[in-house]
Amino acid sequence: MKKTQKFIAMEDKFGAHNYHPLDLVITKAEGIWVEDVEGNRYMDCLAAYSAVNQGHCHPRLLKVFRRQAAKVTLTSRAFRNDQLPGFYKTLTEMTGYQRALPMNSGAEAVETAIKAARKWGYKVKGIKKDKAEIIVCANNFHGRTTTIVGFSTEDQYKDGFGPFTPGFTVIPFGDTKALEAAITPNTCAFMVEPIQGEAGIIIPPKGFLKKAADLCKKNNVLLICDEIQSGLGRTGKMFAHEWEGVRPDGLIVGKALSGGFYPVSAFLADDEVMSVFNPGDHGSTFGGNPLGCAVANEALKVIVEEKLVENSLKQGTYFMDRLGKVKAKSIKTVRGTGLWIGLVLDRPARPYCEALMAEGMLCKETHETVIRIAPPLTIKKKDVDWAMKKIEKVFKALG
Repeated sequence: MKKTQKFIAMEDKFGAHNYHPLDLVITKAEGIWVEDVEGNRYMDCLAAYSAVNQGHCHPRLLKVFRRQAAKVTLTSRAFRNDQLPGFYKTLTEMTGYQRALPMNSGAEAVETAIKAARKWGYKVKGIKKDKAEIIVCANNFHGRTTTIVGFSTEDQYKDGFGPFTPGFTVIPFGDTKALEAAITPNTCAFMVEPIQGEAGIIIPPKGFLKKAADLCKKNNVLLICDEIQSGLGRTGKMFAHEWEGVRPDGLIVGKALSGGFYPVSAFLADDEVMSVFNPGDHGSTFGGNPLGCAVANEALKVIVEEKLVENSLKQGTYFMDRLGKVKAKSIKTVRGTGLWIGLVLDRPARPYCEALMAEGMLCKETHETVIRIAPPLTIKKKDVDWAMKKIEKVFKALG
């Protein structure tokens, strides 16, 4: 453990203390497996918060990354590059939207969606200047910028960071009556995660998203789905909104969009919404860069060609079934869809995550009492069986 402690001590001394990670130091990874500096091997059941759906260091992505990195990595959007058009084409054809606006982090894509919704409200819907309202849900997680945390209902995310941006109305997640009551003539958008990930893999009542879409259409309000975590195969569909047969007016994607090689995100919409942007209205030095576009283009093709969406549904259903049979008084419920599973306990989840780490399985607690299980979508049945042995052993020991 000497190497591990050395790295941890250095990190704690020189880094800001804004994370509380499990105490292992990863040095390499491949597929669903990672290895620490001591040579210990672990199954990754977090997948970098769903950013490595394709598995760690996917060989196809690595090949493209190396090839593009040797040619050109960044031009800024002051000039055109030969990788952005192909990425646009793949992304829009896969999602069915007419246009995409690429950014880097998920939070940047959310900020882009907010700006698009507000400007659409003023330029298209006719809302009076500075009166636009966006409806969001309690327990949401859309990112960490000051605007975004301002409409979070998690006190810690807001503590010490005010004053916050006005113009957001919060309703209970899954409550269409509250949504209907919250809509005013100044409402330009309803922004929602089809399934709330950071909140603990919370699935709304069946039909919620469909009813929400109908309400938005009726009231000339944009429905914007944040699928940064839930999208690109995680839930057993390419996008979680497909479970309800809904087509949002705007779609936010990120994380697995580049398979963990590079920060790439995007906001997608049709012409009516995207046409509100004019040159100079919005941008990003790194957004749409050739390295990110080359990798993202290949990452999307890997999801389709390797049938990762189908595997997510198959293995996720099996995993959920096995977890549902674990006999432990500490387990309140198992919820999820695809390979996005929340194991809800009646006590703190951190000790269970630490015990699982000692058994060679990496998970992370969320909202204190939920163990989030979200391995890369390349996982096989034999891997699920291996994980279940570790889970059963830990719950037998800890109760």
